[in-house]
Amino acid sequence: MFHDQVIEPDPDALVAFLDEHLRDGRMVVQVVAECEVVYHGRAASVADAGDYVVMVKSDGSLQVHGYKGVKPVNWQPQTDDVWVGIEDGQAVLLAERRSPEEMVRIVFLETALAQALHLREGSGFVLMGSEAEMQRALASAPELIEPGLAVLDRELPTDVGGIDLFGRGADGSLVVVELKRAKATQEAVHQLGRYVTRVRELTGEPVRGVLAAPTISKPALAALARHQLVFCEVTALPEPEAAFAQPGLFDGA
Repeated sequence: MFHDQVIEPDPDALVAFLDEHLRDGRMVVQVVAECEVVYHGRAASVADAGDYVVMVKSDGSLQVHGYKGVKPVNWQPQTDDVWVGIEDGQAVLLAERRSPEEMVRIVFLETALAQALHLREGSGFVLMGSEAEMQRALASAPELIEPGLAVLDRELPTDVGGIDLFGRGADGSLVVVELKRAKATQEAVHQLGRYVTRVRELTGEPVRGVLAAPTISKPALAALARHQLVFCEVTALPEPEAAFAQPGLFDGA
């Protein structure tokens, strides 16, 4: 996560640090400094000299935060070009966006700290509930995975692990379903592939594999295609069936 930092850099050292790590394209760079911030675009604004945290994320988005509140003093959701250099003896960062035309100019008057952080991508969207709850919900509504799918078993044990959902498709083939409540990765693809191979060996029947999750990484999607497996996007689960309730004394009266 932590990659590099400089403490109380002079303007030349700060520009060198920013130039190196912004060009890297993978870093979240933040600078804690006394700054002047000028914005030109759909409106115009000037932030008086003060202490700010300036953050440039790996996707080029820019945020300038003050000492309180969750809303940035200024921000750009994306930038097309970021320039850093020396002007009048001060380090300057210029972030420009073409559509719409916007510009944020930050002059670093006195810098306390600059950091470069390499943050790994998170799971992203996660379905509410546990995988066991996801399993129960999709077993009762298998059409969300594939029209005509009939679930034959849940958590079917094999010598290579437990199959989340085991069923038969409308085409008559056996179907192995691996469930993930967060982003599916290559490990999930390998796991599904092992299950499909083992069921095919044990039954001698055609077997298809489905990986069901709210989202999937690009490497995992490519691995699915190589192994002739399928991804099913599941971003919402059916409401659980209402539990049986004892009729009240006056129900139906």
